[in-house]
Amino acid sequence: MTLTVTDVVSILRKLVDICLVWVIFYFILKNIKNNIKLSLIFKGVVFVIILSWISDALGFTTIAVLLDYVIQWGPIALIVIFQPEIRTILEQLGRSQLLGRHKVLTVDEREHMVYEIVNAVDYLRKERIGALIVLERDISLGNYIDKAKKLYADLSSDLLIAIFYEGNPLHDGGVIIQGDRITCAGAVFPTSSSPKLNRRLGTRHRAALGLSEETDAICLVVSEETGRVSIALKGEMLYNLTLDDVRMMLIDELRPKQDVDLDEDEIDEEEIYEENK
Repeated sequence: MTLTVTDVVSILRKLVDICLVWVIFYFILKNIKNNIKLSLIFKGVVFVIILSWISDALGFTTIAVLLDYVIQWGPIALIVIFQPEIRTILEQLGRSQLLGRHKVLTVDEREHMVYEIVNAVDYLRKERIGALIVLERDISLGNYIDKAKKLYADLSSDLLIAIFYEGNPLHDGGVIIQGDRITCAGAVFPTSSSPKLNRRLGTRHRAALGLSEETDAICLVVSEETGRVSIALKGEMLYNLTLDDVRMMLIDELRPKQDVDLDEDEIDEEEIYEENK
């Protein structure tokens, strides 16, 4: 059987069509995974669909009728009830970086970055100076950067300490770090309404958790009242961390998923950090 040019074009068109569907499906699942609210909505929809299938298979007429109404009018109800969340999700999809993190840091750059952050956190916690440090990862934080004070400065512990010093007008907001540079200060983030969050915790902790619910950012908080250090990550708040805990978490979370362009003879990250100390 001989393939004509028309047949080849038709096959290629179908392959491209299938690939585009899988790419869209991949990015939808990726954003569902990174967004706590979107994942909850997705789980609810899947639960209703599965329950509908089960009721049809077992012949549960009443439940089937009710679920038909839910499926029919559910999308409208979701749009009305979750309008703020849906708007946030769409904005997040627009901010997502299709090619991942804008800069893949080398081992030396990651270690220097962690070293400077840990040094700053150590000073801030001892002096009981409140701070909110956010590290951008795959999901862009450009929407928050646009509304903050731009810095675009090299990351250093001295600069972080100066920003959060009580006399600085930017100390109340958060600092956003992109790659190994401080992009902005005085950033304002959405606060979380999660009932799991301790009511005694302040705005910084709620803002850190709120941002971690909507993005994959690493949100590091120093309490102004107690000097304790916490990290909000993937919608969870980890309290009362030691400096070693912070260092190890940052090293682990900042490590690229694939070791691209890294030589086999690179020195172990732990040894580099000890040398920097």
